[in-house]
Amino acid sequence: MITPQHTLHAIGILAGGILGAASLSGATTSPTPRPPNIVFILADDMGWNQVGYQGFTWYETPNIDRIAREGLQFHDAYSSAPICSPTRAALMTGKAPARLHLTDYIPGNPHREQPLVTPRQLPCLPLEATTIPEMLRSRDYVSGHFGKWHLGLDYHYQPGRIFDPASQGFDDVFTAAKPVDDLEPPPPDAHSAEAITDRAIRFIEANRDRPFFCYVPHNVVHRPLYEEESLIEKYRRKPGADQPEHNPIMGAMIERMDRGIGRILETLKRLGLEENTIVIFTSDNGNYAALQSQAPLRAGKSTLYEGGIRVPMAVRWPGVIAPGRVSNEPVIMHDWFSTIMEIAGVPYRPDYADGTSLLPLLRGESEQLPRAALYWHYPHYHHFGGRPSSAIRKGDYKLIAWHEGELLDRGPRFELYNVISDPSETKDRSLTQPELAASLYQELLAWRREVGAQEMSVSSSTALPETP
Repeated sequence: MITPQHTLHAIGILAGGILGAASLSGATTSPTPRPPNIVFILADDMGWNQVGYQGFTWYETPNIDRIAREGLQFHDAYSSAPICSPTRAALMTGKAPARLHLTDYIPGNPHREQPLVTPRQLPCLPLEATTIPEMLRSRDYVSGHFGKWHLGLDYHYQPGRIFDPASQGFDDVFTAAKPVDDLEPPPPDAHSAEAITDRAIRFIEANRDRPFFCYVPHNVVHRPLYEEESLIEKYRRKPGADQPEHNPIMGAMIERMDRGIGRILETLKRLGLEENTIVIFTSDNGNYAALQSQAPLRAGKSTLYEGGIRVPMAVRWPGVIAPGRVSNEPVIMHDWFSTIMEIAGVPYRPDYADGTSLLPLLRGESEQLPRAALYWHYPHYHHFGGRPSSAIRKGDYKLIAWHEGELLDRGPRFELYNVISDPSETKDRSLTQPELAASLYQELLAWRREVGAQEMSVSSSTALPETP
């Protein structure tokens, strides 16, 4: 349940944004041009090394590659968390998961006996949260959600439930069930990339004459892994199918999703909407390393190593973004809230969002953003191997702080990597560059205090598993 304390916290950190927007909007009689349409496509658990435009051509992603080729690819793009629900909440609200107190997937891992006690997080995105579609209404946008929500309590997202997308500002909603491993056979819509695409296209066609926000969060490539056998067989026969960085079933699933992305792109062209539509593709976190290696990145989903939080991200906006551009500026998922507000011309309080608008990068006006660092906070144990940790990336360096080391003084307190020269994070520099490590650690602690991050406490357990 949502406790009064949680509710007050949510109101305090979220309601200010919409009030700020109202106070800044003002009245105007001068006509304004129609703002651009926005199509936001979000893959599920798709790793940085599973798209062709990054040079990993075993997976066939011609339409995702087309977005990158005709627009801008972010080489150093990150999810807001190493797990799904927090990233989705951060995208919708512009708030860091640590500030939201929504840092694990919903409903979260069972609280098994562990060295540290996991803080209790929100079981849903609060209705007080001001979301992208709610903010866009001031510019007459119609918003559609087609796919996976995973920001409420109900696994099957039945219509009318209080925490469904319709309760958070979406006008047209189709939710595909979250895949559940123990269902046999799997529900028919668990990985229904075609059904999701069909509904998104229907929405675009129906709203061609007004600005729209079309949010397309796919289930691909989240478990359970299954696809049409003939398509899987195609990937089983490809050279390198037995390599740890390749997974034939995922290859088939990704190809199916990519075809749908191609259909959306062709629909925009057919309707004459291509020039006034920004298309964004990215993923909610890295892939599960046990199912497919994230090489050259380390580890995978549930960890704050690069394999868990570095994601593919490409954006196309004809007439604004010059084709074929690449940005090496570190960006994070919740930057898109501020970016979309500026793209749509929606006033909002600059201090409301934790992210930074990417518009100067999109327009080519700047190669850098006016911020010092990126931050993550994951005070949880995960059955994929993730352990409680926080992280900061500043410049070329990333520091990971281990909460078990902080609170129990056993095991490493932190690790330091140059993720530019060492993206595989093989050389811990915390001992050879102790002053830098200490400085970044203090910045990370200050950020945790500033956002009100939930901290862990020591449990009665005395056993300390090895830090990965």
